[in-house]
Amino acid sequence: MKRLIEGFEQFRNEVFPAQRDVFRKLAAGQSPSTMFITCADSRVMPELMFSAQPGELFVYRNIGNIVPPYAQHVSGVVAAIEYAVKVLKVSHIVICGHSDCGAMKALQHPERVHDMPSVAAWMKHADVARYVVDQNGPGLQGTEGLRRLTEENVVGQLEHLRTLPTVAAALASGQLRIHGWVYDIEHAGLKAFDAQHGRFVPVEPGNGDLPEATPHARFSVPAASAA
Repeated sequence: MKRLIEGFEQFRNEVFPAQRDVFRKLAAGQSPSTMFITCADSRVMPELMFSAQPGELFVYRNIGNIVPPYAQHVSGVVAAIEYAVKVLKVSHIVICGHSDCGAMKALQHPERVHDMPSVAAWMKHADVARYVVDQNGPGLQGTEGLRRLTEENVVGQLEHLRTLPTVAAALASGQLRIHGWVYDIEHAGLKAFDAQHGRFVPVEPGNGDLPEATPHARFSVPAASAA
């Protein structure tokens, strides 16, 4: 706790004064362009990773960067997504997994969470990743198995995300795009899911637009009527 208090004091004395105007505007409301759903792992820090300023990212974190299917589970993450899309009008939602994920290790070794019933129940929402890897890469274990689980979990959660009516409507109108990323902690690497080719590809500055992970808009957004 002492470390946290000292850190806040440093923020208040050194960071806040230089951005006083920014915080004054933010005190009246927020308008982030992106919702970022990632793992609760303490090594994953979205604002630091993307050099984001206050008010730029609407971040939601949970074990395994999971989005339960709409029909199965009403949770904090589902409520946060609805709020982000309907009220904040975010243009992008990113689901970001990461290397060395403890949740994905629990998928590999379910016995590790036998004495944590709430965690075990929560991880059922990621079971699609385990099934896909078991069926298409039988026997995969260790580092490669963990990598495949992490990627397949991101893809599975993107599919769950599309089951939310609010998200489905925004995708259909072209008001929203969704993205699946995996962050490599050790090497500061970032990969994005390319739905067209069914694989994750490195994200590099200057490579143009990110690979498409969102269906194309099916409805045009009505133009605002003239006053």
